[in-house]
Formats: sequence, C-alpha cells, structure tokens
Amino acid sequence: MKKIIMFGNSGSGKSTLAKHCADKYHLAHLDLDTIAWKDTNPPTRKPTLECQKAIEQFCKDNETWIIEGCYSDLLQLVSKQATQMIFLNPGIETCIENCKNRPWEPHKYASIEEQNKNLNMLIGWVKGYYSRTDDFSFASHDLLFKGFKGNKEQFSTNQKL
Repeated sequence: MKKIIMFGNSGSGKSTLAKHCADKYHLAHLDLDTIAWKDTNPPTRKPTLECQKAIEQFCKDNETWIIEGCYSDLLQLVSKQATQMIFLNPGIETCIENCKNRPWEPHKYASIEEQNKNLNMLIGWVKGYYSRTDDFSFASHDLLFKGFKGNKEQFSTNQKL
C-alpha cells in the first residue's frame, strides 16, 4: 500500500513526477499548493491547523496516495503515515529551466499569461533555496529527509519512476 510524500525546491519536478506516480500506481494525488494558500492578493498562507485538517481528510478518504509540495511543516504532519519519501534535488539550474518550461497550472493561475508574470519572482525564489532557512528551504527539506526512517530516495536529476 503506497503512501508517498514528495518534496523539493520550486521547479524540481514534484508535480510532474507526482502525476506520473499517481497514474502509474493508481494513487490519489494531493498538491499541497491547493490547500496551503488563501485566495487573497497577494496570496497568504492558511493557518497550519486548517491545512492539517485538509490533509487528514485527504488521507482518511484515500487508502493510497501521493502528497507533494515544498512545505516541510505540512509534510512533517503526515510523514509517519508515509511508506515512501522522495526528495527531488536536481540543482538550481535544472529548477530554473523547469520553471521556464512549466505548462500552465490552472489550479494556481487564471491564464498562462498570469502565470508567466510571476516567472521572475519564482526564479528569484528558486535561487534562494540553499541560502534560506524557512520551511521551503533545502535545510528544512534535508532535515525532513534525514529524519525519515522508512524507504526514501533523493534524486539529483529529473526522474520518472
């Protein structure tokens, strides 16, 4: 029974690989971006408790799943239930290229043009991955990865499982 958590920098390939895994293994898929943000301008994070309830409901509703995102705090909430952990760490340049080539994400943006308006901001965010110390940083992801006792893998290139 697969229960996978997947994380990494923005542009590391999480959504692409998670969709592939969900299709291949018939897993329910939760992109944490869909539950982590209030619909405000600019977007603001929802309280952790609200996100936790949504994650718990998702896990209750689905026997097998994959949960992906860059939120160490939210992934930590479900890590004890996970049977597998995947840390995508392909490096800054790969993440930037993936961001430049990402398809439109309609669950995040009303149009591809709106998405592309945020590209420079996103690239700046990606570049800070190894120097930041927040829940979205390499330091936080590395700590989550090292603390996981189950089956885990770290990929340094774009992957297909």
